[in-house]
Amino acid sequence: MTEPGDVTNVAKDSNVWVQAGVVHGGVHFTLPPGASAEEKFELGVRFLKSNVPSKAWKLINEAVDGGYRTNRSSFYWRLALVSGRTWNELSREETDLLRNRKNLTDLTGDDAWADGVRTIDRLLDSVQRPEADPQVLWKEFRELGGEQGDLVERHLQLFLDGPLRDQMWGRALERANRDQKAGGRQDRVWKFFHPDPAPPRGRPTRPPEVSSALRLWSWAATAVFALTVVDIGYLLAQASRVPALLAYLLCLPAGYLVAHDGVEWRHRTVRRRAKDQEFRTPPRHRNSAPPGGFASRVDRDFRRYFAKYAPDGIERHIWLAETAGLRRTMRDELVEVYREQRIGAEKITWLIRHRVADVRTRWEKDTLWSHQWELATPLATRVRAVLGLVVLSAGGVWAVGGAVSAAPPHAAYATVLMLAGGWVAAQGRLHISLERRRAAADEAEKEQRRRREQDAFERWRQKLANRPDDAQMAAWLDCDRKVLLEEALRHYRLAMSDVVAYAFIETPAPSTERARERRGPWRYRGYRLLLFILTADGVREVTVRLDFERGTFHDRHRANYRYEAVAAVRVRHNDDDERTFDLALMNGQQVSVQVTGPGMEEPPEGETTAEVSEVTLDASGLHHTLHVLEGIAAEGKTWFSRER
Repeated sequence: MTEPGDVTNVAKDSNVWVQAGVVHGGVHFTLPPGASAEEKFELGVRFLKSNVPSKAWKLINEAVDGGYRTNRSSFYWRLALVSGRTWNELSREETDLLRNRKNLTDLTGDDAWADGVRTIDRLLDSVQRPEADPQVLWKEFRELGGEQGDLVERHLQLFLDGPLRDQMWGRALERANRDQKAGGRQDRVWKFFHPDPAPPRGRPTRPPEVSSALRLWSWAATAVFALTVVDIGYLLAQASRVPALLAYLLCLPAGYLVAHDGVEWRHRTVRRRAKDQEFRTPPRHRNSAPPGGFASRVDRDFRRYFAKYAPDGIERHIWLAETAGLRRTMRDELVEVYREQRIGAEKITWLIRHRVADVRTRWEKDTLWSHQWELATPLATRVRAVLGLVVLSAGGVWAVGGAVSAAPPHAAYATVLMLAGGWVAAQGRLHISLERRRAAADEAEKEQRRRREQDAFERWRQKLANRPDDAQMAAWLDCDRKVLLEEALRHYRLAMSDVVAYAFIETPAPSTERARERRGPWRYRGYRLLLFILTADGVREVTVRLDFERGTFHDRHRANYRYEAVAAVRVRHNDDDERTFDLALMNGQQVSVQVTGPGMEEPPEGETTAEVSEVTLDASGLHHTLHVLEGIAAEGKTWFSRER
């Protein structure tokens, strides 16, 4: 017995599981209320194509019992019953169904599905009739071809034995090598782990903050100011103070320049200060969002992408320090806009990435602080405002002096009212004008950004358009398993007919991404695969890390041990649906892997963590693996003879 030190295979670190996963919407694995037998059958077919045989068998059998009986349903009924299992794994009831299958499902006419049913029946009969000519069966199977042949080869393999098993395995391996990286796998797998993006939303533009009372006071003060201006002009005209009247009239265009250019100057100054505030580093005492929530995940994505997209030629810590304020501003906006929309933070990851990339582009083009010169008040505007103020002040003093000398009491009262009314009117009109300009500028800036983000959103959606479905992910994973099994067989110089049984355990690689279709199993961007091969000499164990995106194997470990060396096989099932597989050997060594992690987030409405865990276990092949390993743990080599 060979038992190298690397047999112990523990994966219990806290980094194995990511804190969240992507759940795609849609109805791929969902039954409508009051589903018909045909709808149940089609859902069962989808589960079978995704390598979830237990769920598939339940639905397809219900559909057939419910009266949905066609050649196609008879074909899939047989496949679902035996998929991923051997004779010894069938219950007594299932064995009876298999033996009476020809009486339970009728064929009508001749088509490819009927041919497939007949081929399956002959292959199943050959398992109990060793005298059957394997060459005749193999010829009939090869003539089947097409979709039906691929499905039979994929789901019936564990049931076959002898030369026919070797021939079937050769065909399966040929298909696996052909399809393992077909269909643009490297360009498409990553898309499965990205959700459908949420459309861009902007923070609602803050409307002009102008109260009714302010408007009323402003109009009243303007009316008082206008009346007193006319009154003083009338006094000057009546007293024939022509020079003072001319100076007074000159105040009108000067006042217009002060109002027009002064408001523009003030608007630019205020807006520039507001923009500068966005870049100001946030105070250190501001606490981060509670871990695990929406805001916390948005924080995490901003930190990750700002670190990832640091411009070339600048130290990362300088880049992060210079953009800390802008990062906080963008983060606060997205949290405010999306938090109440009941969407996951992963749905706006594309938007965070777009905004960070935009900041980097502006940094590299030296336009990140462009507002400082874009909002700088032009010299001509400032000159006109200052000259207008000088002319207004000089002309006003001259005119008031002339009016006071002509009618002292009257002019004095009018001047006081004019100054008071003018001050109140100027303050009110300035606030109203600044608020209107601010709202208009905000709306224009929002619309400009909305167009850019909508374009980015459409580009991202187009990029995700050919995202693989769960059946395609399952097909690629099935190819990986076959390629790994063939690699192990070559290493140990075994033919498939030398193998009594083989079993896989699929677990997620440390810190990997995960995603699934609603009600479907979790799929992972990286796997740890454990392969157990049982032969007459004992157990061969192979452990590898699978880069699922590229379809490549890494970090191979091998171990060999006799049947009698297996002391115990256990599966621990915690209340949070975390399941751990343990294989203990007689010498004290142990293989321990976490098959499914705890449900760290609430599943969508209509699902439970237990259902998600169970369908994932079904897809991982753990049930078959437990049948094999628990059998040798309980019976040793006796199990080997019985299985034969």
